[in-house]
Amino acid sequence: MAVDYKALKDGGFMRQVQKNHFSMRLKVVGGNITASQLAVIAQISEKYGDGHVHLTSRQGVEIPFIRLEDVDTVKEELKKGGVDTGVCGPRVRTVTACQGSAICGSGCIDTYPLAVEISERYFGRELPHKFKFGVTGCMNNYLKAEGNDMGIKGGYGVKWIPEDCTLCGVCTKACRDGALTQTENEIVLDKDKCTNCGRCVKACPFNAWEGKSGYLVSFGGNFGNVIAKGQQFLPIIHDKETLFRVADAALAFFDRNGKSGERFRVSIERAGWDTFKREMEEAYHG
Repeated sequence: MAVDYKALKDGGFMRQVQKNHFSMRLKVVGGNITASQLAVIAQISEKYGDGHVHLTSRQGVEIPFIRLEDVDTVKEELKKGGVDTGVCGPRVRTVTACQGSAICGSGCIDTYPLAVEISERYFGRELPHKFKFGVTGCMNNYLKAEGNDMGIKGGYGVKWIPEDCTLCGVCTKACRDGALTQTENEIVLDKDKCTNCGRCVKACPFNAWEGKSGYLVSFGGNFGNVIAKGQQFLPIIHDKETLFRVADAALAFFDRNGKSGERFRVSIERAGWDTFKREMEEAYHG
């Protein structure tokens, strides 16, 4: 019987150089795996693989040396243990995320629940080529948001509260972008220089800075054969409804304008960045 290698790859089974062996990609959202899932993965690796797993550069887990005749059995046993297989090919891939504000003191947004929402909405959706989302909690940018087709970075919209300020100067020292200037009577915020990093909010010992968390979105990043930094041109987004409206518009743009085998950034460049920006701004404004 002929083997449908394309279907196997689409389902996360990648052919190895060893004949009839596959490295099986698992679905890991936001880099989080439970202890019980880890136990199942270890058991499968020992029973059907060669006893080791591979951690990918995108927080993924792969179990190598799965034999062709064991594919269906492995999928079934994994599913019983609460572990799903991943995907390959021209579709939305696993969503990556750092630990975010739930754990990290630098975080401006709660990254994992957002990664789960993105995954539930888009994971596995077929497109002209692979499409990657990355969610990072702050300007430290551990997930390298701009390297993704659509990157989401946590930030703050900030507001100075003069009645609570002692003009101690801590916030101006914390700002790395030269966006804050201190006079005898006030702190002046240059909005053109502000990157929404929120360091002024986190550094102030008197709560004289108010921060409203939000999402800074970049488009068209690529770290494959061609390396390109995603572009951020929309203002900070403060609600998920707007964020998902923009994400919907970006994927719809790729669907309409992308050619088979063509990465998102190439599609944008061919259709024109001005056209793409106009559509994203329309989605942003609703």
